[in-house]
Amino acid sequence: MTESLRDRELPSPDDLLFAALAGLTGVAGSYAVAGNTRRFVVAPIDALVVRVTPGAIVAFVIQNVGEAGHLLHIALSVAIATGLLGATALVGLSVSRRFDRPATSAALTGALAWGLVASITSQPSLALGAAAPVTVWTAIGTVSVGTAERDPSGRRTLLSSVGALAFAGVSLGLGRSTGDGGPAAGGTTTRSAEATTLMQEAAEKSLDVSGDVPGLVSSFEEFYNVDIAEFDPDLSPDDWSLTVTGEVGEDVTVTFDDLTDMPTEHRLVTLRCVGEGLNGRKLDTAVWTGTPIAPLLEEVDPGGECDCVMLRAEDDYFVQFPIEALEDGFLAWEMNGLSLPRAHGHPVRVLVPGHWGETNVKWLSEIELLDEETDGYWEQRGWHGTGPVNTVAKLWSDTTLDDGRIEVAGHAYAGTRGIERVEVSVDGGDTWRDAELSEPLPGDDVWRQWRYAFDPDGTHDVVVRAVDGEGTLQPEDRSESFPSGATGWVRKTVGR
Repeated sequence: MTESLRDRELPSPDDLLFAALAGLTGVAGSYAVAGNTRRFVVAPIDALVVRVTPGAIVAFVIQNVGEAGHLLHIALSVAIATGLLGATALVGLSVSRRFDRPATSAALTGALAWGLVASITSQPSLALGAAAPVTVWTAIGTVSVGTAERDPSGRRTLLSSVGALAFAGVSLGLGRSTGDGGPAAGGTTTRSAEATTLMQEAAEKSLDVSGDVPGLVSSFEEFYNVDIAEFDPDLSPDDWSLTVTGEVGEDVTVTFDDLTDMPTEHRLVTLRCVGEGLNGRKLDTAVWTGTPIAPLLEEVDPGGECDCVMLRAEDDYFVQFPIEALEDGFLAWEMNGLSLPRAHGHPVRVLVPGHWGETNVKWLSEIELLDEETDGYWEQRGWHGTGPVNTVAKLWSDTTLDDGRIEVAGHAYAGTRGIERVEVSVDGGDTWRDAELSEPLPGDDVWRQWRYAFDPDGTHDVVVRAVDGEGTLQPEDRSESFPSGATGWVRKTVGR
């Protein structure tokens, strides 16, 4: 084989550029028609990336990168999707270069891109949203590469690059209108009287804190959100069902209508993320509407012989813990009196009182009763966060009041043990004073606000700690969130 023939068979820099542009526009086109849903071509790839990432890397990213860590796996997934679609364009460009059949090569690329996206997403019709721009930019590439000698300035290539970026920008805008994660269409849009009453009571019991301390009920937007992947399941109540299976006499399937026909309760419940830092803000409270889970479990396991339970979700998440933890468990379909937003588990999620947020599975699809323990999703990755939450007093605000005093404030939470008092030291822990606490909210699994004001004398080493409802002092020894949740007293230097 001669050198010139070998050069003809190798992709040129222009080939690689147009293949990359075609891949980018294909990803953008998929987003335009599918939005931020699991029908977007990047979503299944992202789910696979999340599944195969070693637990040690996941723990490192959570502790050292925090919430921005999800951008890393999303960026990698976008790059993979772009590369795969770019590869289909590269096949077409190579065919065109070798056989001088631009139309045939573009059609071949479109077929390959459509087949690839349809196989990844299982959405043949939406796959056209990715295949069409890949076909177009491949066709542009065959013309641009073939006329490169007549266009030495590369103007056509430059214009094609600008056009691809413009197309990606427009697609981003179109995609944002799909699957926005807000309250589900067709769900509850008017708050019930019971939920409204609980929210009003929480507002009345909130302390008048000057600094950046949220109230006693968090809005949809304020409530923290942690998922194993970026793309949430998009389910309607009509499509949803819950199956109770495993060590039972016979599987039981419950539809959404079956569930909402059961006795309904409204509960104030606080959730805390096991992966948050000691003074982090992944701690929130809402009014939840749903039904107790115990009657359903008693129906399938009347003798109470099963020791463990595995909860499974539509996003492939799963968590296992002792079945007694579900004795006061709750299946919720409303949040703050409205239908659960998609991002918070629409149409149904589970609430497990007093346990870390990771056990409160969103998009619940299956309850499996087990006769022996097995690892859940995070346990397989080295975490041990399915037990009761650790007691914590957060120091979220320090503000100078009009009278010159400094007010420090935050929230305290100890799961179902409750909070008896919060103690504050302004001298590094030598002496302690009781903080003012908000009045207790109805319910067994709720937080309380606290605040304390003092006259400053220079700078102060402020330390806060909580005593739970059983009289147990929050442990002083500090630990990171991995593997069992952060512990320790929060400290902050304040003053002037």
